[in-house]
Amino acid sequence: EGIAPPKRILFPPEKICMVWQQRQRAGAGLFNVGNTCFLNSVLQCLTYTPPLANYLLSREHSRACHQQGFCMMCIMEAHVNKVLHSPVSAILPLAVLKVFRRIGEHFQPGREEDAHDFLCCTVNAMQRACLSASNDLDLSSQSTTIVYQIFGGFLRSRVTCFSCEAISDSYEAFLDVPLDIKAASSLTAALEEFVTPEHLDGDNCFKCDKCKKNVAASKRFTVHRAPKILTVCLKRFDCFTGGKISKVVEYPEYLDLRPYMSQADGEPLQYSLYAVLVHSGVSCHGGHYFCYTKASNGLWYEMDDESVELRCIDTALRQQAYLLFYAR
Repeated sequence: EGIAPPKRILFPPEKICMVWQQRQRAGAGLFNVGNTCFLNSVLQCLTYTPPLANYLLSREHSRACHQQGFCMMCIMEAHVNKVLHSPVSAILPLAVLKVFRRIGEHFQPGREEDAHDFLCCTVNAMQRACLSASNDLDLSSQSTTIVYQIFGGFLRSRVTCFSCEAISDSYEAFLDVPLDIKAASSLTAALEEFVTPEHLDGDNCFKCDKCKKNVAASKRFTVHRAPKILTVCLKRFDCFTGGKISKVVEYPEYLDLRPYMSQADGEPLQYSLYAVLVHSGVSCHGGHYFCYTKASNGLWYEMDDESVELRCIDTALRQQAYLLFYAR
């Protein structure tokens, strides 16, 4: 595939189960302790990620964990078991709040943080916890943790020289796909734009190894290895002003990723939507986060801090989505 095979497999891929092992209604809501809606909505989306929840509910991690001090996998395991087995309608996500600054040093208690940033930091902290016992691993082996096998994929960047037609490929691991939505009115249009070749010339030209000079070229990203869980971030916030793109971007319940793959011809690669994280408000500096998630009973719920209400799929599909979660 162009990617070096791993020297070690840290988690057996056949043990990852994509369908819920236990079926039940939605678990507890999460109390807001002052601007923690971003944290609550991310935790709920992760709690209803079937392969992650199956693993955490088995308590396999904590039984084998020898990590001293902070371990994000142990914390998520305790949290998910508490939420899904709770006799009460809402709980305080205390285990996560206690280690808030360990998840991301830049996070400030009481301040509204960005949900996508918090998601990335949480998944990265879980990845670090899975790697804690293994030193000096090659990158391919690092991507065999349970976390990377669930959320991780590989992108291919292919540069084609216009002079000699030489092809230069490079690969990078990803845990989510951020998509530009300035010109797109749907998720599929944003994905089309993501895989559209970019022209490199002028100041931005390409140093071709074969021609030995700077040349005009085209550069194209494609999904090279598809993740089991596809997380998409619709880039609604301007990095400089914090202003928000508030338009409707349509997204489907079922998505075929095949047209955006390096191997674009072949069997469809079907994904099914299971969580939608929403931001309401006019800028990233304020507003409110909540989410819609599909529980193990197959029903959709709106999760807004401590409130958990049954909703129909149509409502979940008509939101101003910020993050979308699809399961293969």
